[in-house]
Amino acid sequence: MDAITIENLSVSISNNNIIRNLSVNIPNNEITGILGTNGSGKSTLLRTISKLLKPDSGRISIHGKPLTSYSAKQLAQTVSMLPQSYDSDLDMTVYELVEQGRFPHAGAIKMLKKQDHEAIKLALKLTKLVNYQDRKLSHLSGGERQRAWIALSIAQESPILLLDEPTTFLDVQHQLAVLDLIQSLNKQQRKTVVMVLHDINQAIKYCDQMMIMKDGRLYTQGRPENVITEKTLHDVFGVEAHFFNEPETDRQICFPFRYI
Repeated sequence: MDAITIENLSVSISNNNIIRNLSVNIPNNEITGILGTNGSGKSTLLRTISKLLKPDSGRISIHGKPLTSYSAKQLAQTVSMLPQSYDSDLDMTVYELVEQGRFPHAGAIKMLKKQDHEAIKLALKLTKLVNYQDRKLSHLSGGERQRAWIALSIAQESPILLLDEPTTFLDVQHQLAVLDLIQSLNKQQRKTVVMVLHDINQAIKYCDQMMIMKDGRLYTQGRPENVITEKTLHDVFGVEAHFFNEPETDRQICFPFRYI
């Protein structure tokens, strides 16, 4: 069974049709990267899967169950969403932020139990934030702050992670550190990851599957080596590129050199 099934989905924002009749299956336990130019519907798709936006038409199923039948609590136990932007000046510590990931599992009075604190400790350990847990978010670097939000998602213990441009505003060292962390969550904990990326070569390196979107529609989907082609770069991104074999992964990477 696929993690997410999308059928004939259309979504509008302020009377602008952003996603148009989109149908796609997102596989379980893999990393799926969503790529496309600005305005192609990538972030809108994640927000619709998270129930932050209501579609005009179509159907979304998660693990075979219609999205409309999920309560807010059930959805939070199944899907964790890391948005493109968030309030970086929240007056709380790293531990207090990560603690919020346990609230979907807490009872009516929101009292955390031993297993909740264990989940928080594990999330801090996996993100290498144990020594930062008492620091205020406003005192962290961009990379540390991004890891703290990912730790919240880990503590939530949802099997599906939706990440909207998780490397935005990070320098290249922290970009790779965040992507390595995401990949380890997929490999070690079998998390299904769906993330929007802009860097084509990072998507080639880290993604098992790619979805390429153009004008609110699915242009193509498949393995990176089958999806990132001269035609795709020409038709979707409007560039010409040279291709090279990357020795570590034995995948082809590209160097865009001319816009069309």
